[in-house]
Amino acid sequence: MFIEIRFHGRGGQGAVTAANLLVASALIEGKYGQAFPFFGAERRGAPVLAFARISDKPIRIHSEIKEPDVVVVFDPSLIEIVDVIKGLKPNGKIIINSPEPVKLDDSYETYYVDATRIALKYGLVLAGWPLINTAMLGAIIGVLRVISIESVVKAIKSNWSGKLAELNANAAIDAYNSVKKYNQV
Repeated sequence: MFIEIRFHGRGGQGAVTAANLLVASALIEGKYGQAFPFFGAERRGAPVLAFARISDKPIRIHSEIKEPDVVVVFDPSLIEIVDVIKGLKPNGKIIINSPEPVKLDDSYETYYVDATRIALKYGLVLAGWPLINTAMLGAIIGVLRVISIESVVKAIKSNWSGKLAELNANAAIDAYNSVKKYNQV
């Protein structure tokens, strides 16, 4: 197993944290991983990129991911301004934060989850912005099924404590159970 993931989000949505937590979850299970952001002059609301690799063997490559296996889109409005599927490998997977199915390209498996609704349900909001990172992480795990949701919960609880940890863990579990595949016609 060797999976490369590219995260498309907006500053403040938690794409970098989601990538880091994904790798922390893999490490809990004895797997290997890398997570890293791509930074420019980002600010809250500006498009951002983050990357993650997970594998069952040591990872020797240390470069930006140009041909991901999976693309994760935190904000569907980014689809209009960024070519989110650029370089996506054949038979790749797309996971989008959206309450409705979003059609991008029939040659890829597309999944959607209403991570915004889930974040709001658990009160995961900072300065008026829903924090969707743990919900999107749960959706990623729900689609890929290469790391257990229990390991994700452990990683979340090692990152936060108390009620905040519980709320984020619940958001991840909720999204894990509610991510849906878009059935292309």
